[in-house]
Amino acid sequence: MIGYVTLGVRDMERAKTFYANLFEPDGGRVVIDQGRIAFISVARGQPMVAVCEPYDKGDPTPGNGTMVAFTAKTKEDVDKMHARALELGATDDGEPGQRIPDRFYGAYARDPDGNKICFFVFG
Repeated sequence: MIGYVTLGVRDMERAKTFYANLFEPDGGRVVIDQGRIAFISVARGQPMVAVCEPYDKGDPTPGNGTMVAFTAKTKEDVDKMHARALELGATDDGEPGQRIPDRFYGAYARDPDGNKICFFVFG
C-alpha cells in the first residue's frame, strides 16, 4: 500500500549513507538520486525511503507524532536493526522489547536528523 515515505534531512550524503547502510544487509541501496532527493530501497518494486532537502529550503523538522516503522522478520532482526541504526549514528528512543504481550515487539530510534523510526515484528 505504501510506495515510499519522505524524510527531510540537513545533510543528504549523511542521510543516504545512513539509510543505505541500515538496510544493506537486505540489499538496501540508493536506487534513485536526483540531488535534493534520493530514494533507498531493497529491491525494485519494493517500498522506498526518500530523503530530501525540503522544497521550501527551510530547516527540516521531524513531525510531532510522526514515525516511520520498518518491518523485521524476527525479534532478533529487530534487535539487529536497532543496534545497526545506533552504530550508524542514530540515537536510542526505546530499546528493543515486547510492547504488547504476544502481539508486538519493537525498538525505536531517531535518525541523525531526529526523525523517529521503529523496527518491529508482530508476535
